[in-house]
Amino acid sequence: MRTAVAQNQKITIQDRPHPQLCDFNNKGAIVKVLGCGLCGSDIVKFIHDGNEKVLGHEVVGEIVEIKPSLFSKFKTGDKVVLGHHVPCMKCDYCLNKNYSMCRQFKETNIFPGGFAEYIYVSPLHLKNTVFKVPKNLDDMEISFMEPLACCIRAVERAEVQKGTTSLVIGLGSIGLLMGQAVKAFKGDVIGCDLIEERVALANNLNFDASIRFEDNDETSAKVKEMTCGLGADVVFMTSGSDKAIEFAIKAVRDGGTILVFSSVPNDTAGYTNNDIYYRELKVMGSYSPSPMDLALAHKLLSKKKVVVKYLSTSYPLEELAEAIQDTVENKTLKAYIKIDN
Repeated sequence: MRTAVAQNQKITIQDRPHPQLCDFNNKGAIVKVLGCGLCGSDIVKFIHDGNEKVLGHEVVGEIVEIKPSLFSKFKTGDKVVLGHHVPCMKCDYCLNKNYSMCRQFKETNIFPGGFAEYIYVSPLHLKNTVFKVPKNLDDMEISFMEPLACCIRAVERAEVQKGTTSLVIGLGSIGLLMGQAVKAFKGDVIGCDLIEERVALANNLNFDASIRFEDNDETSAKVKEMTCGLGADVVFMTSGSDKAIEFAIKAVRDGGTILVFSSVPNDTAGYTNNDIYYRELKVMGSYSPSPMDLALAHKLLSKKKVVVKYLSTSYPLEELAEAIQDTVENKTLKAYIKIDN
């Protein structure tokens, strides 16, 4: 089968063996991949991890084989969308709602990766993280289920609720999903980005307001003007720039929350101790969703409560490297890799 293999910042299309259920105790499913979204984490691994790997986890596909028949909600021929990690829901991490820290979560994955013609999906996945594709959504739209679920997880952790105002710094595909997730939780949201087209797009996606970043002082002053002089209750850091950290600190209200949802190139960049201490700020991270978050994302997309139709650009599997480059250079918001030609 055609498989996009990443190694040392290069992509090669290789002919790899088709996964077989007999290699997995004849339990689970083989899914023909129709398409797979390109995630920011894929790009980070492509750039910084030189080991050979098959990337991709935002998968839409068709079940071509499934065993045993106990998975009555699925059958051969079903179109499905899936999440790639499964928490155990029993360990200390899961009981404290730190699902992505669960050891089983970290060990479970699809095989070999979404940028291949076929993948193996385990019984654990079938039970917890696989959903049928709604009839009112195309493949590209439903491929946003997993990244939207990540945003839902972040909004839940930040305790967004009605009457709060959130600021989303960075209006790439994740920032635009994050803002819509805030609205789904009845919060108000302001978007901010350097690129004017993305600011305009946020204003068309149910954001309460969106502003272009000028500099830390001027733009944080605008945020305070829009929040009765206080600042945002929650700041979502979806920008991968360490320079945005200073802006987040200036724009958040005293006693507010900064939710980190991106890695930055400078790993020593951080939030100043005295700001956190004297202003009683809460700085927290959010990483990956639970099965419940996936289910809610699936529901919001199927009900068109979150709009994603115009956020992706389609590329064939053979142009995965170009899709990565275009995303890095901000030529596209989000790449969707079409596997089934």
